[in-house]
Amino acid sequence: MPIIRFPNGEKKEFECPVSVLDIAKYISTSLAKSAVAGKVNGQLVDLCELIVDDSEVNIIRADDPEGIEIIRHSFAHLIGQAVKQLYPDAKMAIGPVIQDGFYYDIDHSPFSLDDISTIEQRIQKLVKKNYDVIRKRVTLDEAIRVFSERNEPYKVEIIQGLDKSTTHVNLYIHEEYVDMCRGPHVPNTRFLHHFKLLKVSSAYWRGDSNNQSLQRIYGTAWNSEGELNEYLEALKEAEKNDHRNIGKRLDLFHMQEEAPGMVFWHAKGWTINKTIVNYVRERLEAFGYDEIHTPQLVDRILWKKSGHTDKYSERHISKAGNML
Repeated sequence: MPIIRFPNGEKKEFECPVSVLDIAKYISTSLAKSAVAGKVNGQLVDLCELIVDDSEVNIIRADDPEGIEIIRHSFAHLIGQAVKQLYPDAKMAIGPVIQDGFYYDIDHSPFSLDDISTIEQRIQKLVKKNYDVIRKRVTLDEAIRVFSERNEPYKVEIIQGLDKSTTHVNLYIHEEYVDMCRGPHVPNTRFLHHFKLLKVSSAYWRGDSNNQSLQRIYGTAWNSEGELNEYLEALKEAEKNDHRNIGKRLDLFHMQEEAPGMVFWHAKGWTINKTIVNYVRERLEAFGYDEIHTPQLVDRILWKKSGHTDKYSERHISKAGNML
């Protein structure tokens, strides 16, 4: 008979193991309706989590900081469901939460902006269905079987690479679509409303350029339409102030694929650059500083002394055995 401690210090003894959702219902019906997850002894869990021992429990609502993170994570799963419905041959990799949003890496030919719009429309249809998201805890062998049958090699690779102490994983069932995650996730898609798919880019599997290049679809989600629109407006403003766009618009500089991160200065931009450099030099001289100049290319012996060879050699360009 677990004794449940609440944030306000009160305690309640239940006659048998109890789920987080049942605890929310015990507190109030309105809380249970707005709950998306729980926190048991400081750890976020699904509402279906069964508590068998004495524990401290806090109910997480959609408008809590943890709640919006859970909502964003669940939206990543909806990208998966929508993509698999529209492009059955696509293979799903990972779909984590990031600051203000989420993304999903997908093995598929490049998605166009029209494709992203189509995926977004399909997600909107899925949200309106208000279906229950079901969690199923399974053994690693069972999870491998499930994803092997579904031709999801990236999921299988993730499972096979788990720590040896891991014996089970969580599967989240979205109607016909199945994903794998630590969770927690929303119990029903009725909590998923205010979102926008933002862009698509390429990303190597596990960040290794020797691996397959995947399509990364980014999105954002918020608790209200107002918050979503405010965020989208902020993105537009940031894009207008992006130095790359300003440089192009004012004919200051450009960049090319042949030299990633390098600037090709135009006449106007180089004039500004020289003016700033001359000003800095004048100020340094005024304060008694001397200016020196060092080589841009050095022998790898320097990198061995600094420790860069051992730690970062794979990120450095080398020529004839010497690091640059």
